[in-house]
Amino acid sequence: MGYLRHLKSCNNFDPHLYTSFRLDGKQVGWITQQFGKRLQQEPIFLFGEGEITLIPELQHFQQRTDALAEVVVKLHRECLINTILNEPYAVTEGPRDEALCLIDRAAAVLFGLRSFGQHVNGFVRTGSGIQMWVGRRAKDRFLFPGKLDQIVAGGLPWGVTLEENLKKECYEEAGIAADAAMQAKPVGIIRYQLSSERGAKQDLLYCYDLELAPDFQPRCTDGEVDEFYLMPLDEIAALVRESDEFKLNCNLVIIDFLIRHGWLQPHEPDYVELASGLSNPPTIMSPSPTGRGPG
Repeated sequence: MGYLRHLKSCNNFDPHLYTSFRLDGKQVGWITQQFGKRLQQEPIFLFGEGEITLIPELQHFQQRTDALAEVVVKLHRECLINTILNEPYAVTEGPRDEALCLIDRAAAVLFGLRSFGQHVNGFVRTGSGIQMWVGRRAKDRFLFPGKLDQIVAGGLPWGVTLEENLKKECYEEAGIAADAAMQAKPVGIIRYQLSSERGAKQDLLYCYDLELAPDFQPRCTDGEVDEFYLMPLDEIAALVRESDEFKLNCNLVIIDFLIRHGWLQPHEPDYVELASGLSNPPTIMSPSPTGRGPG
């Protein structure tokens, strides 16, 4: 089956299926035709040729945030959003600190917004090689129930620093103390853009390596993980290569780890495509002047 299929699955975005969502002339999201029809019921949206934006009366950060929050509540009542998470996400074309307004994380995929996250590779060095901790997501999770996941992985809300969020996620998801969490080494980013059943995802993941003590035992404190496994790296690699046991984006994080630690060698099939495509996948769309996709 191979590794490259995961990179392709996470970068299956087709801009022709979406309408550009723009604010202040900036490309901030992608909206499906079906969801666009639903938004026509909301007076805060303005529909132009090939794009959707907010009405000009909504010029300020808080005005836009409040108006979108009211829409999110309606979408939740209509079951278009499963749960309001109360995690503010930046509506932005670029970094989080360039947010034009905020929206609840639960609505990010419907509007095709850029999302930010942090994933931690927790590993142990042994006499026989590297072993990696992975978690089995709880079966009651709305997204990817029962799938394997990194020992720590979570979204990055607006207004929270990378360090603060990393400490919080490490403790909640694996019981890792703050001082240990701060030993995690930032090792790069992974970007991907995909079409899902609910909408478009354009994600940026900050990745970390955290070497753990041989006697460390993770424990979940927030109910997101049913159990943890410490597995040899060759078994982890085989699961990624030959199955779909891991949550979609976790496959990319593991492939990146395998490349950086020399487990995947340059002579391996698709090595160049994998190494170059993790941070700069070919389907990532640059904003066009009109906000439309190509063609």
